[in-house]
Amino acid sequence: MNASPENSVALVASVVEKYAGTAGGLLPLLRELQDVLGHIPHDQIPVIARGLGLSRAEVHGVISFYHDFRQQPRGRTVIHLCRAEACQAMGARQLEAYAKKRLGIGFGETTADGRYTLEPVYCLGNCACSPSLRIGDEVYARVDSQRFEQLLEEH
Repeated sequence: MNASPENSVALVASVVEKYAGTAGGLLPLLRELQDVLGHIPHDQIPVIARGLGLSRAEVHGVISFYHDFRQQPRGRTVIHLCRAEACQAMGARQLEAYAKKRLGIGFGETTADGRYTLEPVYCLGNCACSPSLRIGDEVYARVDSQRFEQLLEEH
């Protein structure tokens, strides 16, 4: 997932070649690139477009339409904040505001040091213990600003 820029270019070229003659190959191509690289490098959109006979706008449109596609690498720690109604009713909006201010980023962004990425999620199945967030595979309940700080120290 942390390929060097040179390896990324070679990898993109080989994946584009793999899907070049495939009808509807853009989505599987993008999924494969993201699985391997962790993101779809913005500077490789022209390569993808040329290889599939598409415009750069078409490729960019697909990447920006599907929220799972990223053009920047994720941080080492991904924090998913629940935005579902139960969590919102129990303080998730305040937690969201605190997290964004504390980390200096918005949803879908990564801190400058590459440590944290903040992502929204729309239910963690932990409604009785709202507000909740997930870091990795671990779900944390009744998170307030103080608990958020503790979790940052632990991760």
